[in-house]
Amino acid sequence: MKAVWNGHVVAESTDTVVVDGNHYFPPACLKSEFFSESSRTNVCGWKGTANCYSLNVDGQTNGDAAWYYTEPKDAAKQIRGHVAFWKGVIVSP
Repeated sequence: MKAVWNGHVVAESTDTVVVDGNHYFPPACLKSEFFSESSRTNVCGWKGTANCYSLNVDGQTNGDAAWYYTEPKDAAKQIRGHVAFWKGVIVSP
């Protein structure tokens, strides 16, 4: 699977975990030069509190376009640290 935004592959992996229709990418497969920490968090009732990343590609920023769970609830432990995308990031094979 590849995650593409603004014409650049920001993550690529053959080992994503699919939860609620979203592909969660292992942290080691992220192209770290495109990611910056965000202060935004979101809460999911069964997964826990998610932190966000913003993407920065070719001078453009896609704020809070990725999320991850550092301490997910037990029901979602398989996605600990993995990153999922939205806000125009195309995830495809």
